[in-house]
Amino acid sequence: MSGIRLWNGDICDLQVDAIVVPATPMLWMTSGPAVAVKQRGGHSIEFEAVARAPQPAGSALATGAGSLACRQIIHAVSLGPDRRTSGAAIDGATRAAVRLADQLGLRVVAFPALGSPLGGVPLADCARIMVQAIHDELPGCESIDEVVIALRGPRTYAAFRDQLGSHSAPRAVPIEPGARGGPVGVMAPWRESPAEPLVPLSGVPAGPASGAGGAPRAPDGRADR
Repeated sequence: MSGIRLWNGDICDLQVDAIVVPATPMLWMTSGPAVAVKQRGGHSIEFEAVARAPQPAGSALATGAGSLACRQIIHAVSLGPDRRTSGAAIDGATRAAVRLADQLGLRVVAFPALGSPLGGVPLADCARIMVQAIHDELPGCESIDEVVIALRGPRTYAAFRDQLGSHSAPRAVPIEPGARGGPVGVMAPWRESPAEPLVPLSGVPAGPASGAGGAPRAPDGRADR
């Protein structure tokens, strides 16, 4: 049974099969969670992505994960060239990322908030759109066991928790704080310290070390020019 779970903390700390990052059409990793992923996983992730640019809004593509523990990074094109977004772009990119993860045979996938605050979409709208898109796509997936939405801070966590709770079981079954091995659902209420990282269900080994050569540079220091 596939499900959705919330997690408070750094998405890079999760031991999952794939991490999703928001991307612009030119795929430079210069904003939001993508920066953290590049810093932790290495510049080879960005090199590989930019070589396949441009990509249309609402699409997704996968690259290696550098030195991160996950197998792949999924670049969800949820932002425009100006790094702004819309409900339609978030919806399309979220759905495309879920479908791609399933096509790749991945079992546990982690998403950040794709459009808020980065992108300018109100937090409540971003949560509603993403949760609905993932909820719609999971029944058609063959390989995905769990989607983890990794969030930072009580306000963001609460927005997604409220949206996740609006869907009927078994898509989002609350679990007791500290429960282990129970049904997939909403994680324990937000606390100052992050919860213990997830263990990968598919036993994916750590990815290869990132390539040498330094970071690719976007013209004029911008992501899409």
